[in-house]
Amino acid sequence: MRFKLDENLPRQLQRLLTESGHDAVTVLEQEMGGATDSEVASACHREERVLLTQDVDFADIRMYPPGDYPGIVVFRLPSQSRNDLLEIGTMLLESLVRSSPNRQLWIVEESRIRIRD
Repeated sequence: MRFKLDENLPRQLQRLLTESGHDAVTVLEQEMGGATDSEVASACHREERVLLTQDVDFADIRMYPPGDYPGIVVFRLPSQSRNDLLEIGTMLLESLVRSSPNRQLWIVEESRIRIRD
C-alpha cells in the first residue's frame, strides 16, 4: 500500500510502514512542508497515496469526501507523543492486514478505528 505521512507525524512511523512492506513517503521529504491541506490532498490523489495525519480538518467529509481520495487516516489521540503515535501505528499495521482504507476515512483513536465510507 502507498502512504503519505503528513508533517505532524514522526519519521519513525514511516520506518514502521516501510519495514512492513509498504511504500511510505513524508510530506517533508517531498518538499511540501507548509503546504495547504488542499495541496496535500491533491498530491495524495495524484500519487494514489493514503494520507496519514493528525490534522482533524481531513476528517471533514464535506471538504474531503473519502470516495474522492485513495484513503485518509486521521489519528485522534489524547496524547500526541511520539511513543503513543508509534504504538497506535503498530495497531494500524495490524488492521491493514485485515482491511484497507481504500476510498475510506479512518479515524484512529486510542482503542478503536472508526471507518467512514
